Amino acid sequence: MHHDYQRKLTGIWNDAVARYQDGHTSPEGFLTEDERGFIESIGMNLMDVFDFAEDWVREGAPDLGTFLLIHDARRDFFLREQGGEPSGQQLDSSTLPAKSDEVEGIRWLPRIIPKARAKLRGELPPDTMFCCGGDRNFFHANDVHPSEFLRVVRDADGDDQAIIEWVVARSPLA
Repeated sequence: MHHDYQRKLTGIWNDAVARYQDGHTSPEGFLTEDERGFIESIGMNLMDVFDFAEDWVREGAPDLGTFLLIHDARRDFFLREQGGEPSGQQLDSSTLPAKSDEVEGIRWLPRIIPKARAKLRGELPPDTMFCCGGDRNFFHANDVHPSEFLRVVRDADGDDQAIIEWVVARSPLA
């Protein structure tokens, strides 16, 4: 199933969007057992699907392509870096930098770096979404695609300064 996993994931996205549009607006019972098994096999969880379907229906973003690219980055990290094993850890959202924090004059950058690391490792708690509205504002303002940012964070291997320098070089705001 590895060569065409994106087809199954696209089907799950389409079904999730339809469920949300039909009034299933809570995570409980949102995915079938088969769907849950599949997404877990590629390092995803229920909220990875629910949050994206909810935001798509309510806000028109992120779209299917972005959903697939973000979760391809997660899948790659899960299979190659984690050997297909969940981390067992979870980010404490209260430890994230404030939404108003800046570095090099770029608002949200101190917050999005640990969120991206947690997304790659599958450690986001249910109350925290990677590519939420605030994240999308950051990506748009700084001309960065969310999946590209995940790959930059992965490649920086814990070096926040390398990530900051990359964003500053990219950003029209800097």
